[in-house]
Amino acid sequence: MKKIGIIDYGMGNLHSVKNALDFLGADSFITSDRKELEKADSLLLPGVGAFPDAWECLKKENLVDYLRTGIGDKPLLGICLGMQLLFADSYEFRHCEGLGLIEGSIIRLTAFETNDSFKIPHMGWNSLHIHRESPLLKGIREEDYVYFVHSFRAQTEEKNILASTEYGELIPALVSNGKNVYGAQFHPEKSEKVGLTILKNFVEL
Repeated sequence: MKKIGIIDYGMGNLHSVKNALDFLGADSFITSDRKELEKADSLLLPGVGAFPDAWECLKKENLVDYLRTGIGDKPLLGICLGMQLLFADSYEFRHCEGLGLIEGSIIRLTAFETNDSFKIPHMGWNSLHIHRESPLLKGIREEDYVYFVHSFRAQTEEKNILASTEYGELIPALVSNGKNVYGAQFHPEKSEKVGLTILKNFVEL
């Protein structure tokens, strides 16, 4: 059975992700130890909180270089803040570099500035618009709903977007570098059957 390494850098919703993987019967473990992560077949990078704080935590755990150059062709899935860390940089509170595994930047949601029906953070269920086929989207239908909690979004090229949602503006919901790196702006572990299907697809990559 494949082993899934859940990366612990001090800012992740680790146990809810672990519980979802346990429910799927996946063999997963939580660690910040690079040597242990090297034993995994796939990697999950969860995250809750602010981008600059998360970046400093990744550096403190000596995980930046590993994630940038050491994972080889292992599948890597970032969730929420973990997804945002995959991009080149962020403008949350201050300009901050990111892992640069997917081209683009993390910028603040802006729909609320011109329409007060849109609140910040964007919190709740929104439907997916599928842009292109992906192994992660096997069994997922157009307009399936997933659960979001965020105030920032990715700004990236269309080629990197697997699925999006609308919240007064287009929000990349599921992204990829076209190879082995994926990111979900929503929380698959909180998205019931649809989210579990996406996690199952990731485990089976």
